[in-house]
Amino acid sequence: MRRGLRVAGSPNDTAMNWKKLWRQIHYWLSLVVFLPAGVMFIAGGFLMLKKEIEWIQPGTERGVVEAQLPQASFEQMLASARQHPQAGVTDWSDIDRIDLRVDRGIAKLRAKSGWEVQIDTKTAEVLKVAYRRSDVIESIHDGSFFSDEVKLYLFLPTGILLVVMWGTGIYLFLLPRLAKRKKKKPRASASV
Repeated sequence: MRRGLRVAGSPNDTAMNWKKLWRQIHYWLSLVVFLPAGVMFIAGGFLMLKKEIEWIQPGTERGVVEAQLPQASFEQMLASARQHPQAGVTDWSDIDRIDLRVDRGIAKLRAKSGWEVQIDTKTAEVLKVAYRRSDVIESIHDGSFFSDEVKLYLFLPTGILLVVMWGTGIYLFLLPRLAKRKKKKPRASASV
């Protein structure tokens, strides 16, 4: 048999079909996931920098740390947050959550408007008022920003397809290296 010619049904023909199949899968999946994966990657990059960039997530201030339990009442904290109209806090229904940082002596009141009010847990003094973009960026990253359907039926399959692409990419990367190893082994044993 001459080099470069393949006989149909030969072992090399089967190996080449698998190689071609994996390349085709890898190729077409890259087109399918192009846009949603791009959105996921860019938003994920911003999330990785949220502690370093104040614009993404406000840095955490430090209050008076004397006791483990907050000395200011929740009502005092709410009254302090009301003094900053940009946060849009008038009553408890405007608060999405409270993040209590005992070791820093602060409470972060996260408003439904996206604003964060950091309050000293001893004095109820407002230490910082800033817009918190990390929550919006996280919802873009997981697809829930667009809708629950987009999250479940576009972004979740994109994640699964990226895992398949990762596997086919590893296979395509290792395949030529394994073939070179196989070719070297018979030569080494023939020379002995």
